[in-house]
Amino acid sequence: MNCCQKPDVVVSSESTFFSFDPQLSPAATVDQDVLVQIEAKDCFSNQIIEEDQLVSEIDFSRINPATGPIYVKGAKKGDALSVTIHKIDLKQKGTIVTIPKEGVLGDMAEEARTVICDIHSDQLKFKHLNLALKKMIGVIGVATPENTPTGTPGRHGGNMDATVITEGATVYFPVSCDGALFGLGDLHAVMGDGEVCVAACEIAGNVTVSFKALDKLAPMWPCVETKDWLYIVVSDEDINKAFYEATRLAVRAFEGALDLDWHDAYMLASMAMDLEICQLVDPRKTVRAKLPKDLISIDLLLKAIRV
Repeated sequence: MNCCQKPDVVVSSESTFFSFDPQLSPAATVDQDVLVQIEAKDCFSNQIIEEDQLVSEIDFSRINPATGPIYVKGAKKGDALSVTIHKIDLKQKGTIVTIPKEGVLGDMAEEARTVICDIHSDQLKFKHLNLALKKMIGVIGVATPENTPTGTPGRHGGNMDATVITEGATVYFPVSCDGALFGLGDLHAVMGDGEVCVAACEIAGNVTVSFKALDKLAPMWPCVETKDWLYIVVSDEDINKAFYEATRLAVRAFEGALDLDWHDAYMLASMAMDLEICQLVDPRKTVRAKLPKDLISIDLLLKAIRV
């Protein structure tokens, strides 16, 4: 599939939602394996355009909009929905903020501040510094029976803030209703793992994706595939429980896919698996287990950790 070709479907950012609700009417209905361009507002719903605007002054009911939902033909409960991210095109300006008492160092954050960052080619200008772009998607997921807010990460995806969800990656979600009802938003021009001050460079843009439904392979937690790595993405209010669950599933995957007993798989994980942080600033923290594709394929991973 040529990601530079004209998209078959365009979903406007005028169609946004704030909860992954299975009762929502689709903004678009699409076939599998076609290019879909999704227009995304920034996480503030484009409310901040000047540095003298503080996040404390905006309408918080419009935080973390996702564009959609998109009904994918043929996707049904129990399937995995694979979403390949072909291209992320960013607008020319992004926004980063601090909020008093928020973030990893909330006890030290005393003031609200807004900085507007200009984007030039592959660089972001922050104050007098230039940073290389690291485009990624913060909110991405499918409908849940629990009607989960877009700002909350979980088994359906949501606000995972995983820097590995970028151009070239494929993300796998458990489908819980017909059509999956997919949406995304909260793009970042640059974000470090952890998103420690509660925001990254928040920016609007367009994301080109394609979908495929994988029969009866719904994973227990979202998975991400990149060129060389597989990731299991887990969220929990207790970060230690999130790391525990990610490790448990990685060991289970090695055990099932590689014909190892549990203790051998546990040892392999200690040598070949990395635990990484996605974000630390939501009530639910998000982590990921990183597995090498030269040891395990995405097909075997999905079979090992399916619901």
